[in-house]
Amino acid sequence: MDEFRGKVISNDDLVQFRQQLARYEDHQLGTFYKYFREDLLYIIESLDTQSILRELNFQNSISPEHYQAIKKQCGASVFAEMLLEDIHASGRDAVLGFWESLFVLQNDHSHPNLLGALEELTQTGDDLEQTISLDRNGPDLPADLKAYRLRHREDLLEKTQNLVEHRAPGLTTESQSFSITERYLDLIVVSSQHFRSRPQHELIATGGIHEHYLQRAQSNLERISPNRLFRWCHRKRCVPQAVLVSGVPGVGKTTLMQKFVYDWANGNLYQRFAFVFFFKFRDLNNKEELSLARMIINEYPYLHSQLDRIFQHPTQLLFIFDGLDESKSQIDFKSSQLCANPHSIGTLNAIVSSLVRQSLLPGCSVLITSRPTKLATVEASVFHRILEIMGFFPKEREKYFLHFFRDYTMAEKAFHYVRENGMLYTFCYIPSYCWIICTVLSMCFRAQRANSAQTVEFLPKTVTQLYASFISNILANHCQEESIDKNFLISIGRMAEHGVRNHILSFTRDDLETFNVDTSSHLATSFVMESGQPPHVSYSFLHLTIQEFMAALGHYLDYSHERLQKALEEAKSTEDGRGEIFLRFISGLSDSSTRSLLKPYVGDLSAPAAKHVISFLQKSIPNLKSQNPDNRKVLNVFACLAESRNKALVSSSIGSNRQHDFRDFYLDPLDCTVLAFILESCRETDVLDLGACFIQTEGLERLTAVLHTVTDVRLTNNNLRDEDVPRIYSILTHPQCRIQRCSLRNNGLTELSCLPMALAVSENTSLRDL
Repeated sequence: MDEFRGKVISNDDLVQFRQQLARYEDHQLGTFYKYFREDLLYIIESLDTQSILRELNFQNSISPEHYQAIKKQCGASVFAEMLLEDIHASGRDAVLGFWESLFVLQNDHSHPNLLGALEELTQTGDDLEQTISLDRNGPDLPADLKAYRLRHREDLLEKTQNLVEHRAPGLTTESQSFSITERYLDLIVVSSQHFRSRPQHELIATGGIHEHYLQRAQSNLERISPNRLFRWCHRKRCVPQAVLVSGVPGVGKTTLMQKFVYDWANGNLYQRFAFVFFFKFRDLNNKEELSLARMIINEYPYLHSQLDRIFQHPTQLLFIFDGLDESKSQIDFKSSQLCANPHSIGTLNAIVSSLVRQSLLPGCSVLITSRPTKLATVEASVFHRILEIMGFFPKEREKYFLHFFRDYTMAEKAFHYVRENGMLYTFCYIPSYCWIICTVLSMCFRAQRANSAQTVEFLPKTVTQLYASFISNILANHCQEESIDKNFLISIGRMAEHGVRNHILSFTRDDLETFNVDTSSHLATSFVMESGQPPHVSYSFLHLTIQEFMAALGHYLDYSHERLQKALEEAKSTEDGRGEIFLRFISGLSDSSTRSLLKPYVGDLSAPAAKHVISFLQKSIPNLKSQNPDNRKVLNVFACLAESRNKALVSSSIGSNRQHDFRDFYLDPLDCTVLAFILESCRETDVLDLGACFIQTEGLERLTAVLHTVTDVRLTNNNLRDEDVPRIYSILTHPQCRIQRCSLRNNGLTELSCLPMALAVSENTSLRDL
């Protein structure tokens, strides 16, 4: 990206920067240190250690050997903390030397967070102290308006202070509420415009990008913490007023907004805004034409008498609109139908567009969230900052399990099981998916205590089995009160499929009536959630993946050859990948052992439907043997086969194709897990070319158990490191190793890998070329 290319810093630039720093007093430098501290820690962790220590040593700030030892012994995070604290404690000269070092490092290290922090300091430095003070203390308001702001804060605190965690049927029938300060876990938020071209299902695509991002700290993805949403934007070279945040369903968009509002109301974030107004598009869907003033009064009636005074200072206002993808109105940010008066009656489209475009309350700030698929059709150039929530860091995934189980041993057992199962682990960056998998595993562990001999059989091995177990748990709980209405499941499955085909997550009462879904049924509340107030109520599934599973299940509950064939062909042909997870679920249900999980509650699922799906998969495979096949389509078929667990089908259909060439095609960890299943099923493969696939440590880990079955393994240009050598050693020393040629050129292996590789070669009996 052009805006993140390394800058050429001249001596004149450095002299000018040094003069600017010299103007700041010690207390100002201390203020800037606190303000930039989180950015600086991340920058130190991300930059090349040798480069930053060499530059600091040149400034006579530190001893490189001491900090190299700290990083080696304690890791990057502790190294960054100690280095920054020591520099801060060493006085003015050390602090100035540190900033100068960062300034010079721009020449060779164009990390976006580094460029952004330096540019914010140089461009806003003279006013930065005042900005920091405004964010800490807020603007001065008349005493009576302060009282209304306090009332508003109290209202928002009450609405946002608790996180509601759905409880799975079978544990309790009540949702549980927890303090947001106790349960909120940090999410990765990065600058991104990846949604512009997203040929994969958004959950799968983001999962791949997520792992890719974690493995490339020096990538062009700029990490943004919540307290930086409205700070200087390096891309646009301005302080943003319109910010767009995207994220796949369940990744935490609404929770992030809730935490943002809670922190503002608690006085801990962006006090520059005197008033924050939080709306959900879902709740605005059934509103007829109205004014911005009426919209605010409907949600915050106690502000009625003060609105005109509040509108007089638009720079002190923030409007948050959550869930653009759930809006029934088409929001056109390039629309010419704008309004300038907050009391003018207009459409939701006109009001939101006018706020973003600054024709209404110019100077106000706007924050909007949406799914990536919706944003592919939206004109996003009007936004100053565009972000994507990537979900949990690995350590946050573990914390989530601990919070859920509240027992360290159980949480560790559950997380270890998921971590070892690549197919289940890939989607754990999504908080709501973590909730589903923890719910299922808690049921499995309860079953273990009841019948330990069957525990292994209970544990899900595929994503389809996970969701089948989740749904069977719901049905088991419902069976305790009344029999299962199979027709209800068929109806809700058809409504779910309609939603999947048309990108619909939020359904109206009319939708439910069209598909004969009775919401008065106790079973209905286990699948869909209500939101809004009568008569403007909307309904949605607990998560998109549950909607997709129910869509697939419907075909096994009520099999029609024509309807299933049409569904399979439609799902396969969608260019945006919306049918991919539906296809994986419908393939997974072709496995009899997976279907058996639901049998006690709905009887036998359709065997003809299973045969139909297997036949469809079989017909999809011959296309893989064509010259220059589309690798993404190849892997989509492989993923369906992996969910089906049908090794015989794989062996008979793919076994004769003994060469797999994925050279120069990025493979995410899930792709590697799927490929491992294919290789395991075929048992003997002549050539596997993974050159420049960027599999790295995570991908190699997923493939380790099966690579010994391949004759010619090509792993060039995969950024493998010395720490990956033990896995390579285990592959080459496997008792049944068939590898004759193994290519490891152009990786990051050093002389430290020579001894273990020499030992591997001495123990291997098949290797001819390394």
